[in-house]
Amino acid sequence: MTTTTTRTTLTAPDGTVFRDLNGNGTLDPYEDPRVPVADRVEDLLARMTPADKAGLMFQTVIETGPDGSLVEALGAISKSPTTAVVQAKRLTHFNVHRLPEPRLAARWHNALQRLAEDTPLGIPVTVSTDPRHAFHENSGASFAAGHFSQWPDALGLAAIGDAGAVRQFADAARQEYVAVGIRAALHPCVDLATEPRWARQLGTFGEDSALTSAFTAAYLDGFQGPDGRLGAGSVACTTKHFPGGGPQADGEDAHFPYGREQVYPGGRFADHLAPFRVAIAHRTAAMMPYYGMPVGLVLDGEPIEPVGFGYNRQIVTGLLREELGYDGVVVTDWELVNDNVVATGQVLAARAWGVEHLDAPARMVKILAAGCDQFGGEECTDLLLGLVADGAVTQDRLDASVRRLLRVKFELGLFDDPYVDEDAAAAVVGRADLVAAGLRAQSRSVTVLTNDVLTNGPLTNGALAGTPILPLAPGLRVLAIGLSPADAAGLGEVVDDVADADVAVVRLVAPWEHRDSMFLESWFHAGSLEFPADVVAQVRELAARVPVVLDVTLDRPAILTPLLGLATAIVASYGTSGPALVAALTGAVPPEGRLPFQLPRSMAAVRAARPDVPSDTPDPTFAAGHGLRYAPASA
Repeated sequence: MTTTTTRTTLTAPDGTVFRDLNGNGTLDPYEDPRVPVADRVEDLLARMTPADKAGLMFQTVIETGPDGSLVEALGAISKSPTTAVVQAKRLTHFNVHRLPEPRLAARWHNALQRLAEDTPLGIPVTVSTDPRHAFHENSGASFAAGHFSQWPDALGLAAIGDAGAVRQFADAARQEYVAVGIRAALHPCVDLATEPRWARQLGTFGEDSALTSAFTAAYLDGFQGPDGRLGAGSVACTTKHFPGGGPQADGEDAHFPYGREQVYPGGRFADHLAPFRVAIAHRTAAMMPYYGMPVGLVLDGEPIEPVGFGYNRQIVTGLLREELGYDGVVVTDWELVNDNVVATGQVLAARAWGVEHLDAPARMVKILAAGCDQFGGEECTDLLLGLVADGAVTQDRLDASVRRLLRVKFELGLFDDPYVDEDAAAAVVGRADLVAAGLRAQSRSVTVLTNDVLTNGPLTNGALAGTPILPLAPGLRVLAIGLSPADAAGLGEVVDDVADADVAVVRLVAPWEHRDSMFLESWFHAGSLEFPADVVAQVRELAARVPVVLDVTLDRPAILTPLLGLATAIVASYGTSGPALVAALTGAVPPEGRLPFQLPRSMAAVRAARPDVPSDTPDPTFAAGHGLRYAPASA
């Protein structure tokens, strides 16, 4: 083992071994692993100062040193040195971004826990993360897998259509997270992908409420434990974005002021809420409301205040707490209180939609009044303590949130042993069986949209004439565009000139409008779903010479209408590596994917559709659930 602690581990007179977190030489109830969690929480709560409580109610981003050390200089994303934010501000919840290789990640985590152990009560740190097991790199939402096993994005898991595959992924990710000390997941994202233009669809399970609900249950069971029960080997999940973040007006994202409005013209609020009901039944440790501001929403005859959901008492307290009976943690989405100055010097305005006129203290009061427990992306403990000192926020209000936050830490076993083993981290993260399972899932998720009979090119003169082009036969001469030569070699003989090719395999990504006037904007693919004319022309030119197999990576729907008559086969993927795509195209791992949303025929149809209604564009090129299978190989 390579873990150590800085405080003395003691043995009580009755033989109980415990961590003397407050250094008083006595086994206090909150240090006693035999005491029920509720009693441990109350004992610790009574010992906490207002500063201890305030620190627990913030979660901010933290950076790691490349050598596994703590970062004490201000970096690109950290607002304070690590020691200052842990020991002076008493924060104990951190969202980690970049991680070094597993052994060093574990070393960093242990150093962070030792730092927390040197606070007066020794409250351990909870490290959280956005999704980091797939392909999409977006510092505002998710990270590429890196050292972790790599799986299709959530849309790809949905395309497989198997709750067992979702549970398998969640259990694999749980093992790797726990190995490096990550004990909280800022996911799953169970929003419904009902607005074709919305930029966050890749992280969802698609447009279908019933399927998303089933996958939500499997996801929580895989991460947290059977029936979602937390334990020493669990990762606590934050299900988001309550009460459903998909129906954005015009498909714009609520990260940005032009995308703040969330609308329900089809009256389908209940569909979007349904997966969150399942998350509650499966004991999700936390919920996160979205930035979105409901416009024109009426529930049970009561108009809902048009303010961001994190500020909305009718939604958080009235619906989530009282009607649905949820008593877990509610953490806001990032930066609802203060403007943020990012590394470029650009000022990112707080996402205070509907309450832009309020100052930071008033926003904080409204968030607490709404029923939220923790401020995401903030560390302004002095502001909260000032509100307590002024009587604007009561001690009882702090205690209500602190109880929920402490309960999760105790249920995860962090007070009893928060440390991880560097050797185990190196052995578990990227373990061969997890990598193989992820690679197979990538191939399975590929969705065959069209698979036409060969009608042009040299292949029509041989044994393949009159047969569907997929799976690709061995021994072909392949022109590969968007695949590395090494990966393309799995398809056959790689050639550089279309004149020498039997077939062209082309990878495209779903189109979007390139925007970069605001921080993070370039990461959120929004706007038109139409391919540029030059892309269509390039495919047309190829298709005139040779059969084309086209793969389109869908992070949201794409309008494939102009490509349908050109490519001999079209497949969709949702985070698939070169080797995984090759396995699917050759049939080594037969693709099983079905579309998790419809693919509209035109932008006119998209603009006419209702954002909260699934499959609401008329005459789509492909309906949700579409997906072809290869014919069984002959004996």
